[in-house]
Parts: sequence; C-alpha cells; structure tokens
Amino acid sequence: MPAFAGSEAEPPLADSYYALLRRRGGGNDEAGAYATSTAPSDNVPVAECELPMIDVGCLTSDDGCSSEAERAACTAAIARAAEEWGFFQVRNHGVSQALLDAMRREQARLFRLPFEAKATAGLLNDSYRWGTPTATSPQQLSWSEAFHVPLAGVSGSDAGGTCNFGELTTLRDVTREVAGAMSKLAGTLARVLAEAVLGRGRPASGERFPEGCDETTCFLRLNRYPPCPISADAFGLVPHTDSDFLTVLCQDQQVGGLQLMKGGRWVAVKPIPGALIVNIGDLFQAWSNNRYKSVEHKVMTNAKTERYSVAYFLCPSYDSPIGTCEEPSLYRTFTFGEYRRKVQEDVKRTGKKTCCSLPPPRRTR
Repeated sequence: MPAFAGSEAEPPLADSYYALLRRRGGGNDEAGAYATSTAPSDNVPVAECELPMIDVGCLTSDDGCSSEAERAACTAAIARAAEEWGFFQVRNHGVSQALLDAMRREQARLFRLPFEAKATAGLLNDSYRWGTPTATSPQQLSWSEAFHVPLAGVSGSDAGGTCNFGELTTLRDVTREVAGAMSKLAGTLARVLAEAVLGRGRPASGERFPEGCDETTCFLRLNRYPPCPISADAFGLVPHTDSDFLTVLCQDQQVGGLQLMKGGRWVAVKPIPGALIVNIGDLFQAWSNNRYKSVEHKVMTNAKTERYSVAYFLCPSYDSPIGTCEEPSLYRTFTFGEYRRKVQEDVKRTGKKTCCSLPPPRRTR
C-alpha cells in the first residue's frame, strides 16, 4: 500500500478505499485502480460553466428602497433559474464576506483537531462523519469529512440542548452568526419561489413558508475535502440530490470541484468570490409539481489541495406533510420523515439515493 502524507488529523479514507477495492477483488494496485473499478468520468471532458447570477439585494435589504418592479424582476429571475438549472448564484445576499472568511478560518481550526477527537469527543452534537459508511465499492466512497450540525444545537434553543464546541469558543459564535444569516436568506428565497408559483397574497407564500421549517429542524454542514492522491476521478462527494427544500452553499472560493448535471452532461461550477450558490432540493421539486428541478450534483477531489465549504439545508420537521402547490398533483402527500426513511433504505440497498425515493406520481387516470 502506498504511503500517504498526512497527520493524526486525517480520517482513514485511504484505508477505507483499499478495503473496498480488496472486497471487489482489485488488490492494492494504485495505478489505474480507481479508474478501472469506478470510472465515474468515462474520460469525457467537463466544461466549466457560470451559473445564473442574481442580485437579491432588493429582497435582503432592510432600507425599504426597492420598488415592486425590482422585486418582481428578481423573483422572476430566481424562478427561471430554479426551473432551467435547479442551481443559481446570488450576490448582495446579506452574508458578509468578513463573516464567511471567519467561518473558513474556524473550519480549518476545527478540522485540524486529531481524528480521534473529532470522531469520539462528541463535538457539535456528535455530528462528525467521514467517508461513506454504507459504501460497498470505491465508486460509492466520498473522500471527505464533515460536521452535519442540527441548528437546534447551534442556536442554543431548549429543543436542541447544549452543543459541545469544546474549547473552540470562537467557532461557536461564528457558526451561530453564519447559521442565522443563511437561515434568513434561505427563508426569503423559499418564499419568493413560492410566490412565483402561487402569486402574491396566497397562503403558502406567506411568512411561514415552508411550513414546519425553523431553527429546530434545519442543518448547517461544515465540509472539508482532503487532498486525494489516488485518482483525479475520485469523488469528494458522490453524485446525489439534496433531500430538503433548498440549500445555500458557500463553496471554496479558490479551489473548484463542484459539478452538476446539465443537459445530460456534467459541468463544473466556476467559483465566484463573494457569491453564494443556491440549489433546489427534492422537497421543493415535489411541492412545485416538478416545476423546480432538484438536480444531481457531486464534488470532485483535488490531488494536492484541500477544499472547504459550508452548506445550509432548509428542512422541515420529520412529521411535516409535503403536499404540492396545485391540483392535479403529481405526488401523493408524504411526510419528510417518510421520505428520509425511504432514502435511507435505498442507500442501504443500492449504495445511493434512487430516482424512486420520492413517492410515486399519482396516476392521472
């Protein structure tokens, strides 16, 4: 087995990779081993794209100077991007660059902790995870580590209990501020997306959309993608869609890696300093009767450079019913908990979420 440069902070991703390779009879031959066992790219060149960029200052500003025409144009642009891409970028989003830079520094400090401390000390509500526990082949392995933190713990609410930040007190303060700012942005975007479907003044486009989403139900995920010397085709995060209403992402502004499916091909998302990425989740696709698209995406690794990102997931409570915006509905009503259980069953059975994880469409006749 080749030697990997690392430290006591690194999760044993290489060990996991080679164990999966041996299980499939691939031995320990690192030269082409990943390509022959997984071949995720099929040697097809990946073009770089720039996602639709939308100035949402008229939605996030508190100065009251935005006109109805500006707001309507912004709402239309957001809805169009959600329909055509499932992804878009926003600027003037209300999350300061200084705050995002502080979050990046705190993430670096957090992930430099020894692996054993991250894995066993119960930090951030015991939310540490690495690799892919359900993987049965190298192709299903995510070369990454993360803290998937419930916001109830971050906010300090009674429902979430006390979130253990250890001695990282500045991480606590910065995480709470980032979560608050991203939560406000996510709620604003979700409401205008609902308005675009229903029209202003309809009940579901009110202040409480989506129903059941608050600080006790949403998540903040702190990601780190270590350097991967095994293969340029290794996944930092395996192809997937998000199981929420929508996601707000601050991707690494120097190191690329995010790719999404567009027109039947993978395209790489160019990092834009100061912009945040927003993508539609499965629940919004179902609620919108497939008007908005939950698009498959993945993260590719870098052989020499680590990569960081922060993602906010707008999720309802597990008992929240997910209906659709209109009749006839393509989906039967289901709860978020029911959907999550189905996803977990699919992942356990096949190694990934399947296209059938959402409840089957209703018969039209």
